[in-house]
Amino acid sequence: MSTARALRIFRRSDAGLLKRLHQGAAHRLFSSSESPSASASASTHTTINAAAANSKSRTWDEHRLSSDQLQFRDLASEFAQRELMPFAAEWDERKYFPVEVLRSAAKLGFGGVFCGHDVGGSQLTRADGVVIFEALAYGDVSATAFLTIHNMCAAIIENYGTEEQRQLLLPGLTSMEVLASYCLTEPSSGSDAASLQTTAHQEEGSTDYILNGEKAFISGGGVSDIYLVMARTGDPGPKGISCFFVEKDTQGLSFGRQEAKLGWRNQPTASVILENVRIPERNMIGREGQGFSIAMAALDGGRINIASCSIGGAQFCLDAAQEYVSSRKQFGKAIIDFQNTQFKLADMLTSVQASRSLVANAATALDSKSPWATASAAMAKRFATDACYNVCNDALQLHGGYGYLKDYTVERYVRDLRVHTILEGTNEIMRMVISRHMTKSQS
Repeated sequence: MSTARALRIFRRSDAGLLKRLHQGAAHRLFSSSESPSASASASTHTTINAAAANSKSRTWDEHRLSSDQLQFRDLASEFAQRELMPFAAEWDERKYFPVEVLRSAAKLGFGGVFCGHDVGGSQLTRADGVVIFEALAYGDVSATAFLTIHNMCAAIIENYGTEEQRQLLLPGLTSMEVLASYCLTEPSSGSDAASLQTTAHQEEGSTDYILNGEKAFISGGGVSDIYLVMARTGDPGPKGISCFFVEKDTQGLSFGRQEAKLGWRNQPTASVILENVRIPERNMIGREGQGFSIAMAALDGGRINIASCSIGGAQFCLDAAQEYVSSRKQFGKAIIDFQNTQFKLADMLTSVQASRSLVANAATALDSKSPWATASAAMAKRFATDACYNVCNDALQLHGGYGYLKDYTVERYVRDLRVHTILEGTNEIMRMVISRHMTKSQS
């Protein structure tokens, strides 16, 4: 079933069809002969209780969502609680990349959220996307984060690719039979992306491009099938950069070792190495010299998406913490009965809600092509990733010593959210983006 049809079925609110769709998409990592680890089993109690609390916490935000968005959220939440939450601890422990589960998510429309129906996409707005990604991240931040990066790549082809490129690449991407990675960062150019050194040049008498260079910290590196590579085709600076797609089996393309990471352990991360990689001219996305503007526009959406993942993770930790302090007793009464605990929970909820408001505003700004869209995305990303990480850390503190154990799940969310303040542009760079737009608006 196509992603577009899956969402059209859902929009008709046919609960019976939806339930059968869920059952048909179900995937289980563990066979009857393979039991989950002790840490995965021990975390089940926390997961179930947090999921139950989530049904109550979600009512805080229902007034601002459209009827379609409420349905999208229900679909994503149900998938997350059935297909992500029960297995996320084991995936983290084993560094297992759940490709089949991601493909099940794609059957529900989540592989090409922003792509057209004609290529199997769901053709939704950024405002719809943040609702979906938050709900999925509640179940597993790391797997959802990869899904958002894949969607970012698909959206680049949707928005900047030729019709031939759309028809060639997007059906596989929206179904996630083909996985995509975004290749901008290099070992010597992180925040200063305009100084990237990967080159693409044409030899005399040929229209092919030959790419040389190395990309660092690439989600999906070594596993993805398509790599969107930003490379220098012209002079130094942003105007000399172009965007290309490179297929995994292209001669000269290789990968570094899989990185050992603090969080995001269930998705692969590796360097992408290009040594005299020859690709045809038709693999260029957009015009020559347009690559940097394509990369930055993509990051506006990517920043909103990763902020949404932070909110999902923070909401899980808040729910888990509230459940824990309600049942845990010290000095003869439940921890939640102490005013200090009540104030802490109130601050945590306020941070989550403030993050949601900023992210929703940024998504709407991007949908409406507001001149403030880039700055709004930067503000949302800066605030939400900082604030939501702090919420997860506070949840761990409220669990006391138990919070430091893998049995209680929140430590994984702390690890997974930590990188969000760094990737898609560090939060220090977000402040620069915001301040530049403030200065521009006054001139």
